[in-house]
Amino acid sequence: MSYLASDKRYLTMKYNKCGNSGLRLSAISLGLWHNFGVSDSFENSSALVHKAFDLGITHFDIANNYGPPAGSAEENFGKILKQDLARYRDELVISTKAGYTMWPGPYGDWGSKKYLVSSLDQSLKRTGLDYVDIFYHHRPDPNTPLEETMSALDLIVKQGKALYVGLSNYKPAETKRASAILKNLGTPCLIHQPSYSMFNRWIEDGLQDVLDHEGIGSIAFKPLEQGLLTTKYLNGIPGDSRAAGKSAFLHSKDITKIKLEKISNLNILAMERGQTLPQLALAWVLRGGRVTSALIGASKISQIEDNVGALNNLNFSSEELERIEQILAVE
Repeated sequence: MSYLASDKRYLTMKYNKCGNSGLRLSAISLGLWHNFGVSDSFENSSALVHKAFDLGITHFDIANNYGPPAGSAEENFGKILKQDLARYRDELVISTKAGYTMWPGPYGDWGSKKYLVSSLDQSLKRTGLDYVDIFYHHRPDPNTPLEETMSALDLIVKQGKALYVGLSNYKPAETKRASAILKNLGTPCLIHQPSYSMFNRWIEDGLQDVLDHEGIGSIAFKPLEQGLLTTKYLNGIPGDSRAAGKSAFLHSKDITKIKLEKISNLNILAMERGQTLPQLALAWVLRGGRVTSALIGASKISQIEDNVGALNNLNFSSEELERIEQILAVE
C-alpha cells in the first residue's frame, strides 16, 4: 500500500520565518546524519520520514557524506522520495551540503568551486531531484578564497540547482564576511547551521548577533548533544548507544559524573514542567525565537513523536531559566 500523508499534518506544527526571507521552516527538522545508511533498515528509515511528515516536519536535512558509506543517505532518501513523497515535493524543504571529504584526490573536499558544483551535481543524481531547496557549504576552507566559495554558491542558485544557500560551522567573523560577499553577488545567505545545545553554547558568543544583524536564520544541529540530553545514560551506558562505540563523535569518557549530575537535575525540572528531558532541551534551544529550527536525529518513531511534543511548551519563566543556568554552571 502506497504512503498517504496525514491530512492533519499542518494542524499543530509551528513554522518559523527564516531570517529576512519569505521561507518558513518547521520548528523541528529531521536530519539524516545517522540511521539512513546502507547498514540501516530501509523500512525503518522510510517509517521515520513518513512519521516526521505526518507530524508537520517539512524540512529534511542531508549531506553528501552522510551514510555510511558516504552518499548512501542521499540515495536512500531519494528512494523514499520516489516511492512515497514525489507527490508532496512542493511541500518539502530539502537541504544538502558539501565541505568534507567525499572522494579521493584534490577536488573532493573543502570549498573550491570545482568541488562544490561537482558535489551538488552528484547529490542531485543520488536523490533524483532537479534541485534542492537549500545548499550549504559545510565548513570554512582555509585554503580557498572565501570569494571563490561564495561565488560557487551564487552560481549554483543561478543555475537553478538550489533555491537558497547556507553556511555551516562558520564562526562569527567568517559568517559576516561571507554574508557580505553573497549579498553583493545578489544571493543572500538564508541560514546558518551551527551546533547548539545546553552543553554547547558557543553561538551565544557573537554568532547569534551576526545572524540577527545580517537577517540570517539558524538551525541548530545536535540540540540533544547526541543523546546526552536524554535519560539514556542516567543508569549506565547502554550497549546499543553511541557512547558504547556506535559513533566516532560520542565516547564513554564524555559522560562524566558532573555531566550526569546536570542531566539528572535538568530531568527533574523537565518533569516539573510536564516534559521529558529531550522536550526541555529542544524548547530551551528554541526559546526566544532566535533559532529558527532544531534539527533532530532519530532511530525510532517514538523519538520523533516525543521531540515534536516539545512545541507544546516553549515558554520559560525567569525562575526556570535562572535554575537552568545554575545547573549548567556546576563544575
